[in-house]
Amino acid sequence: MKTIVFAALFAASAAAAQDWPNKPIRWVVPFPPGGSVDLISRILQPHVSEGLGQPILIENRGGAGGTVGTGAVARSAPDGYTFLVTLSSHTINPLLYKLDYDVERDFAPVSLIMSVPQLLAANPATPYKSIQDVIAAAKAQPGKLSFASAGNGTPSHIAGELLKLKTGADLLHVPYKGGGPAVTDTLAGQVPMLILTAAIVMSHVRAGKLTALAVTTLKRAPGAPDIPTVAEALGLPDYEVDSWIAMFAPARTPASIIARMQKEIARTVRLPEVRTKLVEQTGDPVASSPEALERVVKTDLKRWAEVVRSAHIKAD
Repeated sequence: MKTIVFAALFAASAAAAQDWPNKPIRWVVPFPPGGSVDLISRILQPHVSEGLGQPILIENRGGAGGTVGTGAVARSAPDGYTFLVTLSSHTINPLLYKLDYDVERDFAPVSLIMSVPQLLAANPATPYKSIQDVIAAAKAQPGKLSFASAGNGTPSHIAGELLKLKTGADLLHVPYKGGGPAVTDTLAGQVPMLILTAAIVMSHVRAGKLTALAVTTLKRAPGAPDIPTVAEALGLPDYEVDSWIAMFAPARTPASIIARMQKEIARTVRLPEVRTKLVEQTGDPVASSPEALERVVKTDLKRWAEVVRSAHIKAD
């Protein structure tokens, strides 16, 4: 009897996947409107919608570092009509919060969308014109040189703590409640430098109000090719903090639906007008396979667990 029931359910699932999509699709962004994930989602939205032949509705469900909206997707029906578009904090939050979902068990990877660097930048009035200057100053006066981040446990904080672990430099972390206040105080000279998502900072760099020192990805950002990476500037080939943006579906979403959505993401990211917009956000368009995203999640969970433990990071 169990075999017959399972076969019937499998057949119904396969039939539903063949008809997919036949109604609007929901992309849940677990952050408020106006942020980087929201912006990237809206760049992709019309093109993916056109390719699938159905409207795509973006639902912003912010709260608790992205965990509220993420949890809602984990509990959604795996029918191909709900997807999660989120940041790499997806693999940091399990280390900081008591969650009612599991990022591996409850989600099916769809695709990396883009690689996004964190950017180290200093107030131009400081003597720090390179990341080498920063490390030298931090070692000369341990605990005196501070950096602003978007908050405890955010990718920008993780990037700073990893820098400390890899170099032995004693930098003082100053957490803010978001990137905006961190930028404001760095511009005003309240803190000498910051580490934030590059897209938030680059307009101030281009205006000469901040001095870019290094990006945290292994590759230079296509939208800012003159800025060196931490890895190359300091000779640290294993230093990498990629604040990627990616798409997930609820676990048990049919593989054929995931493959179709991934195909549309990849097609959209390759469109010249879309690629230009993504690069303008200092991102590196990726559009990976689901398997590649799964490997990234597993690697990051292990990597950030070591950093969180070593740096004694706690959520706000």
